[in-house]
Amino acid sequence: MLHRLVADAAKVHGERTAIVAADGELTYAELDSRADRLARGLRALGVGRGDRVVLWGDKSAAVITAMQAVLRLGAAYVPADGSAPEHRVAVLARDCAARVVLTTEERTGPLGELLAGEIAVAELSAAREHGTDEPQDARIDEPVDPDDLAYILYTSGSTGAPKGVCISHRNALAFVEWAVEELAPGPADRFANHAPLNFDLSVLDLYAAFSAGASVHLIAAELAYAPAQLVEFLYDRQITVWYSVPSALTLMMREGGLLERQPPAGLRAVLFAGEPFPIAQVRALAGWTQARLLNLYGPTETNVCTFHEVRPQDLKRDRPVPIGVACSGDRVWARRPDGEVCGPGEEGELITDGPTVMLGYWGNEPHRGPYPTGDVVRVLEPGLFDYVGRRDHMVKVRGHRIELGDVEAALTAHPAVAEAVALVVGSGIEARLVAFVVPAKGLDVGVLELRRHCAERLPRYMVADEFRTAAELPRTRNGKADRAALAAALQ
Repeated sequence: MLHRLVADAAKVHGERTAIVAADGELTYAELDSRADRLARGLRALGVGRGDRVVLWGDKSAAVITAMQAVLRLGAAYVPADGSAPEHRVAVLARDCAARVVLTTEERTGPLGELLAGEIAVAELSAAREHGTDEPQDARIDEPVDPDDLAYILYTSGSTGAPKGVCISHRNALAFVEWAVEELAPGPADRFANHAPLNFDLSVLDLYAAFSAGASVHLIAAELAYAPAQLVEFLYDRQITVWYSVPSALTLMMREGGLLERQPPAGLRAVLFAGEPFPIAQVRALAGWTQARLLNLYGPTETNVCTFHEVRPQDLKRDRPVPIGVACSGDRVWARRPDGEVCGPGEEGELITDGPTVMLGYWGNEPHRGPYPTGDVVRVLEPGLFDYVGRRDHMVKVRGHRIELGDVEAALTAHPAVAEAVALVVGSGIEARLVAFVVPAKGLDVGVLELRRHCAERLPRYMVADEFRTAAELPRTRNGKADRAALAAALQ
């Protein structure tokens, strides 16, 4: 199970580096020992099998240690973003009925006052024993079943209340084992951890590395979108496997000088997920490195359920590369509005069924059966899919149905466009289609050129009514374009 990966790695790779972070480095032997030590302390606080422990802190070796400690007790960890305000952490803790919240020393007092004794708050420290009388060399390895809860990832809910996506050991391992088979990592590999720990991308960085005895190099939140620093990180840490949202790679290429340097000798795989990667940026990346380029797809509720390795013929497209074929032991298909399965050339909602599909949302009934992703795809050939866009990004303007993803794909096919987001503002007869465009580095593009370019690729009703250029797009904490912020700017 997931909780044994570090302990197993410590037996074979004990003196190899496991974690490199701002608060220090840990070997596998140190990580294993500290996780056991903290687990004893947590057990003294009453944490046991099935309990939830909220982890609130910046990315650090201490947080990773705590994740492992919680798992060893048969409990589940709930990562909270280090920059989240106290009241949001309190909401998460109450929502999942946490047994304990672990956080940094300076946060324990304020959060403890906010929770008013309902939930214990303790310092996030692998050295603190919390008064346990257990032997210092006691191994902690509570039995868990494959379908026991391993962690909860809270995502933004449509009602404004966060939704807790419950992931089991089976769910996580199905993805991790596929990733290990596909990437074949070894002890010499060095994984970059770019995503926040409450974002599902981080699961690959951590657990694929632990499975192979490789090292994980944590990128601090304040550096996550600092292009020059990210490029230096890639080279200084001699990263061999990089995984991030496309936005980070785009910034590294456009503003960080990535393409102006020879690729790192050891870089062998660049993975991206979370949003469409403009094809012009993929071409530039493919021309810069011989490393494998893999597009991974899947919502938090399924983790990665399809993937596609970029091929030379993909670079001739004017759309982002396909999201590919099923992986992680899952089965995927596209469903038409009438409920029938889509055939080649047809569009429909992508449905996923298999071992990575979540247990359900915390506090709701368990999820049963296939999961409708809410994403619209086009079937290229049986089992191979193109991403079209979010079902809730299908809009109507002057009676015409428009998929915003198609508009954005057309815009980013222009060589002078690095990124683009399309929005509908207003309603009814007043509705208008607005496109935000970020020009590629050193290039400029005018409204008339953008309008001409789109007119050659889209029906007239899908050509934006208004084009706006921006030096950069606002981002959510997960690095995706912040559509709400853009819409607010148009009010």
